[in-house]
Order: sequence, then structure tokens, then C-alpha cells
Amino acid sequence: MTTPSPQADPAVLLVNLGTPDAPTPKAVRRYLAEFLHDRRVVALTRWLWCPLLHFVILPLRSPRVAKLYAGIWMDAGSPLAVHTARLAQALAPQLPGAAVGHAMRYGRPSLRSALEAIKADGDRRVLVLPLYPQYSTTTTASVGDVVDAVFGDSGRARMLGDYHLDAGWVEAVAASIRTHWDAHGRGERLLFSFHGIPQRLSDAGDPYARQCRASTDAIARALGLADDEVLLTFQSRFGREPWLQPYTDMTLKALGEAGVRSVDVVCPGFAVDCLETLEEIALQNAEVFRAHGGRSLRYIPCLNDSPAHAGALAALARRELAAWT
Repeated sequence: MTTPSPQADPAVLLVNLGTPDAPTPKAVRRYLAEFLHDRRVVALTRWLWCPLLHFVILPLRSPRVAKLYAGIWMDAGSPLAVHTARLAQALAPQLPGAAVGHAMRYGRPSLRSALEAIKADGDRRVLVLPLYPQYSTTTTASVGDVVDAVFGDSGRARMLGDYHLDAGWVEAVAASIRTHWDAHGRGERLLFSFHGIPQRLSDAGDPYARQCRASTDAIARALGLADDEVLLTFQSRFGREPWLQPYTDMTLKALGEAGVRSVDVVCPGFAVDCLETLEEIALQNAEVFRAHGGRSLRYIPCLNDSPAHAGALAALARRELAAWT
């Protein structure tokens, strides 16, 4: 978190999901333990879930996941951590009246620690901006749990719920796709891949799936594409229960088998590149596509710390701060 100024300027805190500190089994295990202990992520009874998590899932999964992280690790650290920090740095000059920082819901820098530091700084208010364009009880609401735990009803904290139809963000994503097409040509299909959640959560009223569809439609309109020119899919399912469908990997398999040779994939549910985009999509799913007849899966990077992304988030922050009187 940026060191607060003596004046009580508002703080703007970007919050991302989190990442291990290193591509090692020990670091991954520590991160996954915190992540998978959150009841928003796994709602199973603790007496059932905790033994399964600590004695089966973490020992088996941590070494495998560590190898995946090692394949995408940057010189400066985890891609998610690096890009999130750079995004906060790019945002700061556009919000001269605010102390801009970043935190992680799981891992470091800790969201709770950042909020407690702001709370201890006199009368400073904080605008929390989760880097989840689409709201979900599994992500955004979990950030809200921590904000509420630290600030309660003091009136000093405000959180943006989503920005899935924000015009600046939509145009930033659309522009990144146009730039990719200008540089590499256009694939036969444009596939939007979002992180999945269990279907039961959507059935219970979680708006995430609807917001993913709305984002996809808005970006497609900005690109001048018809509904049948884009595909919406969901990735990263875990466990045996049904998750949101259609699944990304199964869709790519079907496209390859149907004779489609080139696909462009964009992941607008992710603010910055991370394991799920750089490894799962650009490597694993590209191999799935090729193994079933496809030739080229071209991944379109996340917005990361691009000027357009920083500009869209700055406009959102200014709007929220102006409305907060």
C-alpha cells in the first residue's frame, strides 16, 4: 500500500485475488490453504472439508500447481502480482488527490493489513475497487466481507460492486482485440473465456453468469460483431459438480473437430494476466485445440497496466469518489 500522506486524502485500493509468493510447493500450499479456507469459495462443512483439504488436496495439488506457476513466472515475480502492482502505479498519477495502492484477498500484500493501516490513519476514507469486472459471491463478496470486518458501519469505506458494463472498460477491451487483429490477423472464431463458478451458485441467484453474458454482448457490439460471431465459455472448473457451461476446453475440442483451424481467445473477466490465462488458456487449452484438429489458438492478453485500463479504472474511481459525499 502506498504510504498515506499527512492529509486525509481518500485512499483507492485495487484488490485482486492473490497469488503464491514463489513457484514452490510450500508457497503454493500456503496460498491455496488460505484461498480454499474461505467459505465463499468452498461452503462445505468445516469438519468435512478441512481434513480433505489438508490431508488430500493440498499435498497432491500443491506440487502440480507449483510446476505450472514455474512455467509462467516472471523475473519480477508472479504475473498477477507484477501486473497488479504496475496497474496501481499507472493509476496513481491519474488520481492526484488520492493515495493509490493495491492488495490481495489471499496472500500478500494482505487486504486486511492494508485496510487496517488505512483505518489507523485518522479519518482517511478508502474506496475499494475489486479487480473483478463481473460481480460474484465467490470473489467480490469475499472482498466485501473483509471490508465490513475492518470498517463495519463507520462510513469510511466504500466498495465498487462491479463494472461489467462500464463504457470505458468495454471500449478498452474492444480496443485490445482490435489491436491484436491488426497485428496478427483475425481468427475464424472469437471466444470469450471467463472463470467458472458452480452452477448451483448461479441457480441460487449469483449474477455472475448474467454479467458475463452482458459484458460479452457489449464488447461484441463495440467491435461491430453479430451474436453468432462470438462464443462465451467458462474455464477453470474444479471438482465433480456441474459448473457454468459451456466449458472452454470442451468448446475448443468441438471447434477443432468441426474443422475450425484458428481461434482468438480473450478473457475479459481477468483484469491482469495470471495462471488461468497464461498457462490454462495460452498453453493447456491451445494444446487441446491442436490435439483435436485446430492449428492456432491466439490468446489476446488481458488489459494489465495498459493506459486504456488505467484510464478506465481512474474514471470509475473519480465517479465513485464524487458520488461519495
